[in-house]
Amino acid sequence: MKNFSKLILSFVLSWICGLAIAQNYPNKPIKLIVPFPPGGPTDIVARPLAQMLGESMKQSIIVENKGGAGGSVAADFVAKSPPDGYTIMVGTVGTHAINGSLYRQLPYDMTKDFTPIALVASAPLVIAVPANSNIKTLADLIKEAKAKPDFIAFGTAGNGTPGHLTGALFETATKTKLKHIPYKGSAPAVTDLLGGQIPLMFDPIQSVLPHIQSGKLIALAVTSKTRSPLLPNVPTVAESGYPNFESTAWWAVFGPAKLPENVTNTLTTQVQKIASSAAYKEKLGNVGVQPNTNFKESLSNFQTREIAKWAIAVRDSGASLD
Repeated sequence: MKNFSKLILSFVLSWICGLAIAQNYPNKPIKLIVPFPPGGPTDIVARPLAQMLGESMKQSIIVENKGGAGGSVAADFVAKSPPDGYTIMVGTVGTHAINGSLYRQLPYDMTKDFTPIALVASAPLVIAVPANSNIKTLADLIKEAKAKPDFIAFGTAGNGTPGHLTGALFETATKTKLKHIPYKGSAPAVTDLLGGQIPLMFDPIQSVLPHIQSGKLIALAVTSKTRSPLLPNVPTVAESGYPNFESTAWWAVFGPAKLPENVTNTLTTQVQKIASSAAYKEKLGNVGVQPNTNFKESLSNFQTREIAKWAIAVRDSGASLD
């Protein structure tokens, strides 16, 4: 009986101690894990967020890049971190929507192992062709693809990337069949697109925007629900006859599962405030990444929809990684 009483006392003291720590949150630096090497699109989103979050919360936010396995190394690290709010991450459409279907063995569960905080930003993909292509509109592409199944090649940054899977979604939506050419990254694929070695590409807007603006590439469509402010004259796939079509790269903040409620609420409030600010939009620059300003839908519900959508894309594409 005495041992049982000690056990109860220990539990109560631990609970009180944990509550006190949570109520004083944050009282030490916070790690913001970025699941890719420095300099990529996720850094564009994460670094100004960390700076502004630190200023707002009056605490240091340390950005730590942990690349590997399509972001899975970082996601697994955060999933296994203490649920105290001092290790969080900028998750992506890959780490928290695609990888669960794409990888045969994922070391973490995309929903059960995380506490969703807030959606921060998104960017459309662009369906692009060389300027001298005889395909000038999305309707031209669909017409030619239907006339020549499995003939028109499209390049992407690699198997299982958003470009590859967006191509699969496009094929399903338009009832066409294209030929996928995977590259080792966007840069070599864009080079071949500019040189005419491939006739078509599905790629995030950041990679192709300069070449569209210079007139070397033609943007047939963007894959977001609404037009990109940087390409206002380029239609969406949705408005071109496929109203349910939407495919974006996105970035959101996640913590480990079982974060204390008040820590979750603090982070959610702070991140949403920053994402919807004019200052954050300015810091993102003019590369096509748009901050999220609409928080009517919870990140949890958004993620559930995205997981279902990308599972279909992975299945239809036949992509699978170890």
